[in-house]
Amino acid sequence: MRPNYHKIYKDIIEIEYPEKLNDPKIKNLLKKLNTTDDVLKINHLIFKQSKDTLRDNQKLKIYDKKTILKLLNYQKKHNFSTQYMSRKYKISRTTIAKWRKNFLEEIQENKN
Repeated sequence: MRPNYHKIYKDIIEIEYPEKLNDPKIKNLLKKLNTTDDVLKINHLIFKQSKDTLRDNQKLKIYDKKTILKLLNYQKKHNFSTQYMSRKYKISRTTIAKWRKNFLEEIQENKN
């Protein structure tokens, strides 16, 4: 069972950061919290984090299948290297290569 991120973030914004409720980016993301990527984006917009915090949190990130496929399809569509994707999303090259190996069939299915 998945947490209700919409309710969680809406409550946080209303209580802690009511001025951010008027931000169109946050409003838009709040409506569509479907993937891990969306949750990470709204989290970044709400809470400005230091580099140390970002580095520590990077170790704890987990990606759902929908987000993994989105990243892999993005990589394939734009012919980006694994090294580029690794730097852009701060994910190890080994992890990206493992995802490509595990989800190869589904990447090809989405192509058609």
